[in-house]
Amino acid sequence: MLLCIMREVSPVRSEIHELERYLHEALGIAVKTKPWSGADRLPHVLKERYRFAQAELLGLHALLVIDSNPDDQSPATVRKHMDMLQTKQPADLIYVRTQVTAYNRKRLIEQKVPFIVPGNQMYLPMLAIDLREHFRRIREEVPSFSPSTQVVVLYVLHRDAGQVLIPTEMAPLLGYSTMTMTRAFDELETAGLAEVTVRGRERCLRFNGSRKEIWDKAQPFLRSPVNKRLMIRRAEDAEGATLAGLTALAHYSMLAAPAYTTHALSRENWIAYRKRHKIIEVPPQDPDAGEIEVWWYPPALFAEHGIVDQLSLFLSLKADHDERTETALEEMMEKFKW
Repeated sequence: MLLCIMREVSPVRSEIHELERYLHEALGIAVKTKPWSGADRLPHVLKERYRFAQAELLGLHALLVIDSNPDDQSPATVRKHMDMLQTKQPADLIYVRTQVTAYNRKRLIEQKVPFIVPGNQMYLPMLAIDLREHFRRIREEVPSFSPSTQVVVLYVLHRDAGQVLIPTEMAPLLGYSTMTMTRAFDELETAGLAEVTVRGRERCLRFNGSRKEIWDKAQPFLRSPVNKRLMIRRAEDAEGATLAGLTALAHYSMLAAPAYTTHALSRENWIAYRKRHKIIEVPPQDPDAGEIEVWWYPPALFAEHGIVDQLSLFLSLKADHDERTETALEEMMEKFKW
């Protein structure tokens, strides 16, 4: 049996140790490794990319093939390398990678490539093993989406839920890199909110369900867009500032406007504002007080008429347990047009 480990950033020995630990925890077996000297007989492309070590797994002799290149490979390339290795020795082949996206995980199975992701998943059909406990455990822990992923969700909720999204098109539209958009697609697929397909060389993402269904299903993953809040003495208007907080909620509901005005700024605009103005923090009771919210993503992205969008506003205030705020939020969301 041949085990292929793709290296991203960890030292080779560290990856082997992680694999040994995972196999012991998952299957209750002890795996010991030793050097392998057969690499010289392999094609140059394999010899240059991988490092090797022998091991024994469930009574079968194995060869660990460790990728020393931190760059990712497509499942199709992995399949090609596995075929090349198969012609050079008779052992079974198993691809092992320290990390794998949900997208690549599905494609590896489609390519009929047995694989191990130490600490995450083990797919070894020749041994009748398909363990995915860690992926279920991740879903149960419900980590929050990254800001870029949340922005993609909000984009769809404010636009067309049935729209097909492509990283290269979404990146300039939302102000992120194509790589960041690709990671956002991975998060959304892993969370079960959307499906990723391939069209030519492009990855395409389509959400599942109506906008209201997407919103309800995404709730456990969505977080407040507010990084920090502070009260400062009013100064000149800041570029990119939009009305937010209770000031915005008063616009969308029957809530009375607060004594002070709340503005939201992206981190970049807040940094620029601080460079141009002297910031003086004051108590809320100060007659010249104004509240600033610094957001994880640009609040103006989905704002209309200088006011933050209802969905982001709801997320920014849903932890406020004031009865009047809760009532106003319910009123606002009841009026929202899905």
